[in-house]
Amino acid sequence: MIILLIVALLFGTKKLRNIGGDLGNAIKSFRGAIKEGEDGKDDSTPKDGNVIEGNVDHAPGAGKKDPDQS
Repeated sequence: MIILLIVALLFGTKKLRNIGGDLGNAIKSFRGAIKEGEDGKDDSTPKDGNVIEGNVDHAPGAGKKDPDQS
């Protein structure tokens, strides 16, 4: 309680009200964006468990570090 009184004296009630309103609007906007992102998810991934099989070709020496280079 004492901390709230000190903060109110330092910043003033008008500034605290503005900060509170801005923070509330930011949280509301964030929640809306999260909800919008969940609603717009693309569910085009196949659910039947198909697997694409094949070989991956690598260039010779790919991923190996040349000992002459530092």
